[in-house]
Amino acid sequence: MVQTHNADPAELTRFEAVAHHWWDLQGPLKTLHGINPLRLQYITERATLAGARVLDVGCGGGILSEALARQGAEVTGIDLAHEALLVARLHAAEEKLSIDYREMAVEQLAGTEAGRFDVVTCLEMLEHVPDPASVVTACARLVKPGGQVFFSTINRNPRAWLMAVLGAEYLLNIIPRGTHEYARFIQPAELGQWIRAAGLALQDVHGVRYIPFLEHYTLTAHVDVNYLVWAQRP
Repeated sequence: MVQTHNADPAELTRFEAVAHHWWDLQGPLKTLHGINPLRLQYITERATLAGARVLDVGCGGGILSEALARQGAEVTGIDLAHEALLVARLHAAEEKLSIDYREMAVEQLAGTEAGRFDVVTCLEMLEHVPDPASVVTACARLVKPGGQVFFSTINRNPRAWLMAVLGAEYLLNIIPRGTHEYARFIQPAELGQWIRAAGLALQDVHGVRYIPFLEHYTLTAHVDVNYLVWAQRP
């Protein structure tokens, strides 16, 4: 496969391989289902979704996209994983949800629909692309002045490797092995720098705490592993 976008062919292949598991609540992607209510809560407490145009970048099989649509948003979901988008479209049709799914890169969309969206979400995606700063810049271009942008990713430090790689992938087996590459984890200061360089104003950073045996997610002030970020276009 030739790399024509800001995407890693190996990463796309990995997600294509589990495409049929996107809506299996106990399958290899069950952590995305488990964390989704917390992600949605973080967004809804900071942005009005009813009637808003919302872009979900790296939408995969549509877990977050559907949750956003159920809040009354007009949702566009984009991804480069073809099989995952097929699953997303099928599931949305089964749920009678109208979501505009497109197979395209965020940089490509930013070239044609800059300033179109009230809210842009890009969750659990930045650590899977070769140039995450390019994604941040594209998200900033796509949101309207006064609009909200949300990111989530994983910090880069020994504790994050211990929890997100060794613990989650090899000891607890709650996500497929090889899902994460430590070198691609992103420190909050790095993401903050990209956000400001893209012309966004950083509003909030919160960590996500996971209690494995309770399968429970909560927000925390500690951003040493997973964290959520809220930014706004002035």
